Amino acid sequence: MELFNTLVLLAIFAETSAIAYREFSNRRIRAKNARRKVFVDTSTLMDGRILSVARAGFLGDEILVPRSVIRELQLLADGSDSEKRARARFGLDVVNELERVELANVEIYQDEGDRVKVDERLLSLAKEHNGVILTNDFNLMKVAAVEHIDAININNLAQSLRSEYLPGDKLNVKVISVGSNPHQGIAYLPDGTMVVVDNADRFAGKNQIVEIEFVRYLQTAAGKMMFAKLADSKPKKSQKTNPSKKAKATRGRSRK
Repeated sequence: MELFNTLVLLAIFAETSAIAYREFSNRRIRAKNARRKVFVDTSTLMDGRILSVARAGFLGDEILVPRSVIRELQLLADGSDSEKRARARFGLDVVNELERVELANVEIYQDEGDRVKVDERLLSLAKEHNGVILTNDFNLMKVAAVEHIDAININNLAQSLRSEYLPGDKLNVKVISVGSNPHQGIAYLPDGTMVVVDNADRFAGKNQIVEIEFVRYLQTAAGKMMFAKLADSKPKKSQKTNPSKKAKATRGRSRK
């Protein structure tokens, strides 16, 4: 009888554990799939690049613009500083455009209308809702780190997407083929980016390494393409001094 009771208790325990585990797993899945609450600050709206990111469909989170941030923009738009006034008005236009973007979930968050500073309000909202602050303010990001609050910066995003090679940079490549235009050669970067090199058609297919200097790059929906020219590796000739002028200069110093 005791063995039977023990087996029944073990079966009940196993069933209870399985139910608890399934519930825990479902909560983790729901939490993982839940959208983050991203609170946008004034500097991000006045910067304006958030609008391009939203239109491209890369804002999958819940984007919240606190009413206190809009009030600060309004105060700046009515202020005496012409530069801040123009930027604040632009920020208000960005808010209006964000609400019209179909690929982004943007909402005006009705926070309290007290006299708390906007930065403190953002920190409080992010901490209360376990959210994230979207800001371009370096000092606000530092304070958020101290408070253990996540903060993201569009400047960091732009830096990450920046081309690895900028105009003026040099690199050794192999010209693989001839370009579509006369005297152009085609090379490729390690990441597969195509480089069009002027006056490099004579090196095409010769398995010869040449040094190029990047001129510009073109970003399209199909990817990016870089343009370069052959680097000038010839040493510059030193300027020769005219012997007659040098002799005159020497005679002039000797007379003094």
